Amino acid sequence: MTDLATADELARVVREHAGRLAASLMSLLGDFSAAEDLVQDAVESALRRWPEEGIPDRPDGWLFTVARRRGLDVLRRQENYRTKLAQLQWPVRPEPDDRLRLIFTCCHPALAREAQIALTLRVVCGLTTAQIAAAFVVPETTVAQRITRAKRKIAHAGIPYRIPRDDELGERLSEVLTVIYLLFNEGYLSSTAEQAHSRDLVDDAEWLTALLAGLLPNEPEVTGLLVLIRLHRARVAARFTADGQIVLLQDQDRTRWDHAAIAGATALLMRTARRHHSPGPYQLQAAIAACHCEATTWGETDWEQILVLYNMLLRLQPNAVTRLHRSVAVRYVEGVEPALAELEELEGALGKYALFHATRAELLRAAGRPSEAHDADQQAIVFTANPAQLNLLHDRLSS
Repeated sequence: MTDLATADELARVVREHAGRLAASLMSLLGDFSAAEDLVQDAVESALRRWPEEGIPDRPDGWLFTVARRRGLDVLRRQENYRTKLAQLQWPVRPEPDDRLRLIFTCCHPALAREAQIALTLRVVCGLTTAQIAAAFVVPETTVAQRITRAKRKIAHAGIPYRIPRDDELGERLSEVLTVIYLLFNEGYLSSTAEQAHSRDLVDDAEWLTALLAGLLPNEPEVTGLLVLIRLHRARVAARFTADGQIVLLQDQDRTRWDHAAIAGATALLMRTARRHHSPGPYQLQAAIAACHCEATTWGETDWEQILVLYNMLLRLQPNAVTRLHRSVAVRYVEGVEPALAELEELEGALGKYALFHATRAELLRAAGRPSEAHDADQQAIVFTANPAQLNLLHDRLSS
C-alpha cells in the first residue's frame, strides 16, 4: 500500500483502472449490466478503504480481486460458467480497443443523451451514482433511473459491444465527442442553481478526451476537443473571484493563466493542423480559444483572425449559437451596429437562451441604448439559474 490517498489521486487512479476493469469484464462476460455491477462493487469498496489504507501498489489487481469475488457468483448461474470461471482466476489484460468499445457502447445514439453521459461517467470513469448526482446536483434516484434505463435499453435493443464500422465511425465518433463536449460545458458553467461550475466534471471530460485521443490518434477532431478543453482549463484560476463571482475574459488577470499549459495545447493544435489539413468544428473552436489565450491583453486580441475562424466554423455549423458567438467578433472588427443587426436576427431561435440576452445587453450598452440594455439583462436573468451568472447580471442592473 502507498501513503494515504488524496481525493485527486484517488479520482485519477479510479478513472484509469475502473475503465480498464469494465472493458475486461465486458469482454469476458458478454453482459454489460453484470460487468457494470461488478465494477461498481469494486469501486465503492475502493472509495471506502483506500482513503484510510492508502492506494495499493497494484490498483488494477486489487479492483479485479474485489470484482472477482462477486463475479464468481454471477458466472455460476451461467451454463458455460466452468470455462469462464477458469478465465476469471487472473486479471484479463484488455486490448486497447476494449475501452474504445466501452465508450461507443455508452454513447450509442439509441440511448437518451442524459443516459449516455451518466453511463459514461459510471462505467468508463468509475464514478458512483452518488458522485454523478453530486456533480450534476440532481437526486441519486434520478441518476440511478437513467443508468438502469440505459442498461435495459442496451440489453433489449441488442446494442453491440463493438467499435463502429469504418462507414459508421464518423457519425458515431461525432456522437461520442458531443457527449464529452456537453459534459465539459456543464462543468465549465453549470446549468443548475446550486453551483457555478464543477471542476470534477471538467477533469472527467479532459480525461475522457485524452483517453480517446490515445486510442484514436489519427482523428484530428478528438485532438481538437482535447486542446479546446485544455485551453479553457488553463484560464480557470482567473475565471472566478475568491467568493465565486465570475470574471469576464476582458477583466481577467492574465498572469494567473497557466501559460505552460497554453503553450503545450497550442503546439498540439498546430501539429494536428499541419498533419491533417482538415479543420473541423472542434479544431476551429480550439483555434479561436488559442487566439484569446495568446493575447497578452484584451486590447491585443486578434479579432480579425477570430472572425475568419468563426466564418469557417459557420460553414461547418450553420446554427444560431455559432452566429451568436460570431457577433462578438463582428463588434470588434466591423462595429457595434453591424453586430447588433446580426444579433437581432437570432431572437426567434435564441429567445430563451440567457447568453443571447446578455450579449445583446452588452451591445446595446455599447451603442448608447442603456434602457434597452437594462431590459435585455432582465431577460437574461429569467433564463439562467447559474449563481455566478445571476450575480453578474444583477451587478449590471444595479450599476
